[in-house]
Amino acid sequence: MGGGAIAVGERGGFLQEDRTSHTRQAPRQMNGGLLLVTSLAAGATAGAVAKTVIAPLDRAKIRFQTSDIPYSTRAAVQFLVTSARTEGVMALWRGNSATMARIVPYAAIQFAAHEQWKKVFGVDSPQAAKEHPIRFLIVGSLAGVTSQSATYPLDLARARMAVSPKSEYGSLRVVFIKVARDEGIRTLYRGYPATILGVIPYAGVSFFTYDLLKRWYTEYFGSPAVGLTNILLGGCAGALAQTASYPLDIVRRRMQTARRNADSSYPCPNMAQTLAHIYRVEGWRGFFKGLSMNWVKGPIAVGVSFATYDFTRTLLRNFTFNVNSS
Repeated sequence: MGGGAIAVGERGGFLQEDRTSHTRQAPRQMNGGLLLVTSLAAGATAGAVAKTVIAPLDRAKIRFQTSDIPYSTRAAVQFLVTSARTEGVMALWRGNSATMARIVPYAAIQFAAHEQWKKVFGVDSPQAAKEHPIRFLIVGSLAGVTSQSATYPLDLARARMAVSPKSEYGSLRVVFIKVARDEGIRTLYRGYPATILGVIPYAGVSFFTYDLLKRWYTEYFGSPAVGLTNILLGGCAGALAQTASYPLDIVRRRMQTARRNADSSYPCPNMAQTLAHIYRVEGWRGFFKGLSMNWVKGPIAVGVSFATYDFTRTLLRNFTFNVNSS
Protein backbone atom coordinates (compact mmCIF):
# COMPACT_ATOMS: atom_id res chain seq x y z
CA MET A 1 0.00 0.00 0.00
CA GLY A 2 1.67 3.09 -0.85
CA GLY A 3 4.80 4.37 -2.88
CA GLY A 4 5.24 6.76 -5.74
CA ALA A 5 4.90 10.51 -5.84
CA ILE A 6 1.50 11.86 -4.85
CA ALA A 7 0.11 15.24 -3.88
CA VAL A 8 0.64 16.20 -0.26
CA GLY A 9 -1.89 17.00 2.43
CA GLU A 10 -5.39 16.27 3.52
CA ARG A 11 -8.01 14.28 1.63
CA GLY A 12 -7.11 15.84 -1.71
CA GLY A 13 -3.38 16.10 -1.22
CA PHE A 14 -2.79 19.84 -0.84
CA LEU A 15 -0.39 21.41 1.61
CA GLN A 16 -1.87 23.73 4.22
CA GLU A 17 -1.11 26.94 2.37
CA ASP A 18 -2.47 25.52 -0.89
CA ARG A 19 -5.98 24.77 0.41
CA THR A 20 -7.40 28.17 -0.28
CA SER A 21 -5.78 28.53 -3.69
CA HIS A 22 -5.89 25.08 -5.21
CA THR A 23 -8.05 26.28 -8.05
CA ARG A 24 -5.28 28.64 -9.16
CA GLN A 25 -2.10 26.54 -8.83
CA ALA A 26 -0.95 22.98 -9.12
CA PRO A 27 -0.59 21.01 -5.87
CA ARG A 28 2.90 20.43 -4.55
CA GLN A 29 4.29 16.96 -4.73
CA MET A 30 5.98 14.80 -2.12
CA ASN A 31 7.44 11.32 -2.33
CA GLY A 32 5.09 8.59 -1.12
CA GLY A 33 7.66 7.30 1.38
CA LEU A 34 7.83 10.70 3.10
CA LEU A 35 4.04 10.85 3.19
CA LEU A 36 3.96 7.52 5.02
CA VAL A 37 6.68 8.57 7.49
CA THR A 38 4.92 11.83 8.33
CA SER A 39 1.63 9.96 8.78
CA LEU A 40 3.30 7.51 11.18
CA ALA A 41 4.98 10.30 13.17
CA ALA A 42 1.81 12.40 13.37
CA GLY A 43 -0.26 9.38 14.39
CA ALA A 44 2.19 8.42 17.14
CA THR A 45 2.15 11.97 18.51
CA ALA A 46 -1.63 12.15 18.39
CA GLY A 47 -2.06 8.87 20.26
CA ALA A 48 0.48 9.73 22.97
CA VAL A 49 -1.02 13.15 23.68
CA ALA A 50 -4.63 11.95 23.73
CA LYS A 51 -4.04 8.93 25.97
CA THR A 52 -1.93 10.85 28.48
CA VAL A 53 -4.67 13.45 28.84
CA ILE A 54 -7.37 10.91 29.73
CA ALA A 55 -5.22 8.25 31.51
CA PRO A 56 -6.79 8.68 35.01
CA LEU A 57 -10.32 8.39 33.60
CA ASP A 58 -9.25 5.36 31.60
CA ARG A 59 -7.94 3.62 34.69
CA ALA A 60 -11.20 4.22 36.55
CA LYS A 61 -13.21 2.94 33.61
CA ILE A 62 -11.21 -0.28 33.37
CA ARG A 63 -11.60 -0.83 37.13
CA PHE A 64 -15.38 -0.96 36.82
CA GLN A 65 -15.43 -2.72 33.47
CA THR A 66 -13.52 -5.67 34.88
CA SER A 67 -15.51 -6.20 38.08
CA ASP A 68 -19.09 -6.76 39.24
CA ILE A 69 -19.02 -3.51 41.25
CA PRO A 70 -21.92 -1.24 40.20
CA TYR A 71 -20.75 1.88 38.38
CA SER A 72 -21.63 5.44 39.31
CA THR A 73 -19.87 8.73 38.78
CA ARG A 74 -19.48 9.10 42.53
CA ALA A 75 -17.89 5.65 42.81
CA ALA A 76 -15.50 6.42 39.96
CA VAL A 77 -14.41 9.70 41.56
CA GLN A 78 -14.00 7.94 44.92
CA PHE A 79 -11.80 5.31 43.30
CA LEU A 80 -9.55 7.97 41.81
CA VAL A 81 -9.35 9.92 45.09
CA THR A 82 -8.58 6.76 47.10
CA SER A 83 -5.91 5.69 44.60
CA ALA A 84 -4.25 9.13 44.79
CA ARG A 85 -4.30 9.13 48.61
CA THR A 86 -3.01 5.61 49.14
CA GLU A 87 -0.57 5.28 46.22
CA GLY A 88 0.19 8.87 45.30
CA VAL A 89 -1.11 11.09 42.49
CA MET A 90 1.07 9.38 39.91
CA ALA A 91 -0.86 6.17 40.60
CA LEU A 92 -3.61 7.70 38.48
CA TRP A 93 -1.27 7.20 35.53
CA ARG A 94 -0.36 3.67 36.57
CA GLY A 95 -0.12 1.50 33.49
CA ASN A 96 0.41 4.57 31.29
CA SER A 97 3.87 3.32 30.33
CA ALA A 98 2.19 0.22 28.93
CA THR A 99 -0.39 2.47 27.31
CA MET A 100 2.35 4.53 25.64
CA ALA A 101 4.19 1.39 24.53
CA ARG A 102 0.97 0.31 22.85
CA ILE A 103 -0.67 3.56 21.75
CA VAL A 104 2.37 5.05 20.00
CA PRO A 105 2.69 2.18 17.49
CA TYR A 106 -1.10 1.64 17.52
CA ALA A 107 -1.99 5.22 16.61
CA ALA A 108 0.90 5.50 14.15
CA ILE A 109 -0.20 2.33 12.35
CA GLN A 110 -3.90 3.23 12.49
CA PHE A 111 -3.60 6.70 10.96
CA ALA A 112 -1.03 5.62 8.38
CA ALA A 113 -3.06 2.51 7.51
CA HIS A 114 -6.16 4.67 7.11
CA GLU A 115 -4.45 6.81 4.46
CA GLN A 116 -3.07 3.75 2.71
CA TRP A 117 -6.39 1.88 2.72
CA LYS A 118 -8.08 4.99 1.26
CA LYS A 119 -5.76 4.73 -1.74
CA VAL A 120 -6.46 1.02 -2.12
CA PHE A 121 -10.24 1.61 -2.11
CA GLY A 122 -10.02 4.76 -4.23
CA VAL A 123 -11.53 7.15 -1.66
CA ASP A 124 -8.49 9.35 -0.99
CA SER A 125 -10.17 12.55 -2.17
CA PRO A 126 -13.19 14.43 -0.74
CA GLN A 127 -15.25 13.82 -3.89
CA ALA A 128 -14.51 10.08 -3.96
CA ALA A 129 -15.31 9.75 -0.24
CA LYS A 130 -18.60 11.56 -0.82
CA GLU A 131 -19.53 9.31 -3.74
CA HIS A 132 -18.60 6.05 -1.98
CA PRO A 133 -19.55 6.37 1.72
CA ILE A 134 -19.67 2.60 2.32
CA ARG A 135 -16.13 2.18 1.02
CA PHE A 136 -15.01 4.99 3.29
CA LEU A 137 -16.65 3.32 6.28
CA ILE A 138 -14.89 0.03 5.45
CA VAL A 139 -11.55 1.85 5.16
CA GLY A 140 -11.88 3.16 8.72
CA SER A 141 -12.70 -0.31 10.02
CA LEU A 142 -9.72 -1.85 8.21
CA ALA A 143 -7.41 0.77 9.70
CA GLY A 144 -8.62 -0.20 13.17
CA VAL A 145 -8.25 -3.93 12.51
CA THR A 146 -4.73 -3.42 11.13
CA SER A 147 -3.47 -1.47 14.14
CA GLN A 148 -5.27 -3.57 16.75
CA SER A 149 -3.91 -6.83 15.33
CA ALA A 150 -0.36 -5.49 15.37
CA THR A 151 -0.43 -4.26 18.98
CA TYR A 152 -2.96 -6.44 20.83
CA PRO A 153 -0.57 -8.05 23.40
CA LEU A 154 0.39 -4.55 24.58
CA ASP A 155 -3.30 -3.75 25.12
CA LEU A 156 -3.73 -6.86 27.27
CA ALA A 157 -0.63 -5.97 29.30
CA ARG A 158 -1.89 -2.47 29.87
CA ALA A 159 -5.28 -3.76 31.08
CA ARG A 160 -3.59 -6.16 33.52
CA MET A 161 -1.43 -3.37 34.94
CA ALA A 162 -4.42 -1.04 35.34
CA VAL A 163 -6.40 -3.45 37.56
CA SER A 164 -3.55 -5.10 39.49
CA PRO A 165 -1.42 -3.88 42.42
CA LYS A 166 2.11 -2.81 41.60
CA SER A 167 3.46 -5.76 43.59
CA GLU A 168 1.95 -8.17 41.05
CA TYR A 169 2.89 -6.49 37.79
CA GLY A 170 5.66 -3.97 38.36
CA SER A 171 6.42 -3.33 34.70
CA LEU A 172 5.38 -4.16 31.18
CA ARG A 173 8.16 -6.73 30.95
CA VAL A 174 6.92 -8.51 34.10
CA VAL A 175 3.41 -8.77 32.65
CA PHE A 176 4.65 -10.53 29.52
CA ILE A 177 6.93 -12.88 31.47
CA LYS A 178 4.28 -13.86 34.04
CA VAL A 179 1.46 -14.28 31.54
CA ALA A 180 3.58 -16.33 29.12
CA ARG A 181 5.00 -18.49 31.92
CA ASP A 182 1.84 -19.04 33.98
CA GLU A 183 -0.91 -18.90 31.37
CA GLY A 184 0.77 -19.56 28.03
CA ILE A 185 1.65 -17.41 25.03
CA ARG A 186 -1.86 -17.74 23.59
CA THR A 187 -3.23 -15.80 26.56
CA LEU A 188 -1.58 -12.66 25.17
CA TYR A 189 -4.34 -12.74 22.52
CA ARG A 190 -7.17 -13.67 24.87
CA GLY A 191 -10.19 -11.51 24.02
CA TYR A 192 -8.89 -10.76 20.53
CA PRO A 193 -12.09 -11.80 18.65
CA ALA A 194 -14.24 -9.51 20.82
CA THR A 195 -11.73 -6.73 20.27
CA ILE A 196 -11.82 -7.04 16.48
CA LEU A 197 -15.61 -7.21 16.44
CA GLY A 198 -15.65 -4.04 18.53
CA VAL A 199 -12.99 -2.15 16.62
CA ILE A 200 -14.76 -2.64 13.28
CA PRO A 201 -17.71 -0.37 14.20
CA TYR A 202 -15.58 1.85 16.45
CA ALA A 203 -12.83 2.71 13.97
CA GLY A 204 -15.22 2.71 11.02
CA VAL A 205 -17.71 5.06 12.65
CA SER A 206 -15.08 7.38 14.18
CA PHE A 207 -13.07 7.93 10.97
CA PHE A 208 -16.20 8.10 8.82
CA THR A 209 -18.02 10.57 11.10
CA TYR A 210 -14.98 12.81 11.62
CA ASP A 211 -14.30 13.12 7.91
CA LEU A 212 -17.99 13.61 7.16
CA LEU A 213 -18.32 16.40 9.74
CA LYS A 214 -15.18 18.10 8.45
CA ARG A 215 -16.48 17.95 4.89
CA TRP A 216 -19.84 19.42 5.96
CA TYR A 217 -18.06 22.14 7.90
CA THR A 218 -15.91 23.09 4.91
CA GLU A 219 -18.91 23.13 2.55
CA TYR A 220 -20.96 25.27 4.96
CA PHE A 221 -18.32 27.77 6.08
CA GLY A 222 -16.13 27.75 2.98
CA SER A 223 -12.89 26.97 4.83
CA PRO A 224 -11.49 23.86 6.53
CA ALA A 225 -11.94 23.28 10.26
CA VAL A 226 -8.87 23.90 12.44
CA GLY A 227 -7.82 23.87 16.10
CA LEU A 228 -10.65 23.72 18.64
CA THR A 229 -13.22 23.06 15.91
CA ASN A 230 -11.39 19.87 14.95
CA ILE A 231 -11.39 18.80 18.60
CA LEU A 232 -15.15 19.34 18.80
CA LEU A 233 -15.81 17.48 15.54
CA GLY A 234 -13.58 14.64 16.67
CA GLY A 235 -15.37 14.57 20.01
CA CYS A 236 -18.73 14.08 18.29
CA ALA A 237 -17.26 11.26 16.21
CA GLY A 238 -15.77 9.68 19.34
CA ALA A 239 -19.03 9.76 21.31
CA LEU A 240 -20.93 8.06 18.51
CA ALA A 241 -18.23 5.43 17.93
CA GLN A 242 -17.84 4.65 21.64
CA THR A 243 -21.57 4.02 22.04
CA ALA A 244 -21.71 1.75 18.99
CA SER A 245 -18.91 -0.53 20.19
CA TYR A 246 -19.06 -0.30 24.00
CA PRO A 247 -20.63 -3.70 24.88
CA LEU A 248 -17.79 -5.51 23.08
CA ASP A 249 -15.29 -3.30 24.91
CA ILE A 250 -16.72 -4.64 28.19
CA VAL A 251 -16.31 -8.22 26.98
CA ARG A 252 -12.75 -7.52 25.83
CA ARG A 253 -11.70 -6.14 29.22
CA ARG A 254 -13.31 -9.00 31.14
CA MET A 255 -11.48 -11.56 29.03
CA GLN A 256 -8.16 -9.72 29.18
CA THR A 257 -8.14 -9.44 32.97
CA ALA A 258 -9.78 -12.76 33.92
CA ARG A 259 -7.77 -15.00 36.26
CA ARG A 260 -7.52 -18.73 35.76
CA ASN A 261 -9.11 -21.29 38.08
CA ALA A 262 -7.01 -23.83 39.98
CA ASP A 263 -7.47 -26.31 37.13
CA SER A 264 -6.04 -23.74 34.66
CA SER A 265 -9.42 -23.07 33.06
CA TYR A 266 -11.05 -19.66 32.84
CA PRO A 267 -14.44 -18.86 34.48
CA CYS A 268 -15.69 -17.70 31.06
CA PRO A 269 -13.47 -19.34 28.43
CA ASN A 270 -14.91 -17.62 25.36
CA MET A 271 -16.76 -14.55 24.19
CA ALA A 272 -20.23 -16.14 24.21
CA GLN A 273 -19.90 -17.32 27.81
CA THR A 274 -18.53 -13.94 28.88
CA LEU A 275 -21.53 -12.22 27.31
CA ALA A 276 -23.90 -14.69 29.03
CA HIS A 277 -22.21 -14.21 32.42
CA ILE A 278 -22.41 -10.41 32.26
CA TYR A 279 -26.09 -10.53 31.31
CA ARG A 280 -26.93 -13.11 33.98
CA VAL A 281 -25.16 -11.28 36.80
CA GLU A 282 -25.65 -7.63 35.85
CA GLY A 283 -28.41 -7.57 33.24
CA TRP A 284 -28.28 -5.51 30.05
CA ARG A 285 -26.96 -2.52 32.00
CA GLY A 286 -23.75 -4.46 32.58
CA PHE A 287 -22.88 -4.06 28.91
CA PHE A 288 -22.91 -0.27 29.28
CA LYS A 289 -21.28 0.05 32.70
CA GLY A 290 -18.98 3.06 32.66
CA LEU A 291 -20.35 4.35 29.36
CA SER A 292 -21.15 7.74 30.90
CA MET A 293 -17.46 8.12 31.76
CA ASN A 294 -16.62 7.11 28.21
CA TRP A 295 -18.87 9.91 26.98
CA VAL A 296 -16.56 12.24 28.89
CA LYS A 297 -13.15 10.72 28.20
CA GLY A 298 -13.91 9.22 24.76
CA PRO A 299 -14.78 12.45 22.95
CA ILE A 300 -11.86 14.22 24.65
CA ALA A 301 -9.44 11.49 23.56
CA VAL A 302 -10.76 11.19 20.00
CA GLY A 303 -11.08 14.95 19.57
CA VAL A 304 -7.55 15.62 20.83
CA SER A 305 -6.20 12.71 18.78
CA PHE A 306 -7.74 13.78 15.44
CA ALA A 307 -6.89 17.45 15.96
CA THR A 308 -3.30 16.66 17.01
CA TYR A 309 -2.91 14.34 14.03
CA ASP A 310 -4.13 16.88 11.50
CA PHE A 311 -1.99 19.66 13.02
CA THR A 312 1.18 17.55 13.36
CA ARG A 313 0.86 15.97 9.92
CA THR A 314 0.41 19.34 8.21
CA LEU A 315 3.32 20.80 10.19
CA LEU A 316 5.64 17.90 9.33
CA ARG A 317 4.70 17.85 5.65
CA ASN A 318 5.13 21.60 5.24
CA PHE A 319 8.48 21.41 7.05
CA THR A 320 9.64 18.42 4.97
CA PHE A 321 8.63 20.05 1.71
CA ASN A 322 10.35 23.32 2.61
CA VAL A 323 13.55 21.48 3.58
CA ASN A 324 13.54 19.49 0.34
CA SER A 325 12.85 22.63 -1.69
CA SER A 326 15.65 24.69 -0.13
